[in-house]
Amino acid sequence: MMSNWKKYLKRIGVAGFLFFLIKGLVWIFIFLGGAKLLFD
Repeated sequence: MMSNWKKYLKRIGVAGFLFFLIKGLVWIFIFLGGAKLLFD
């Protein structure tokens, strides 16, 4: 039973990590794009 929990938590951890990584990259591109528009 514990191995099932570990598998489930690991899956959520990987999905959460990827979600926040992609979200962070998107925000970085938004800020860079905004700065480029402001300073051009």
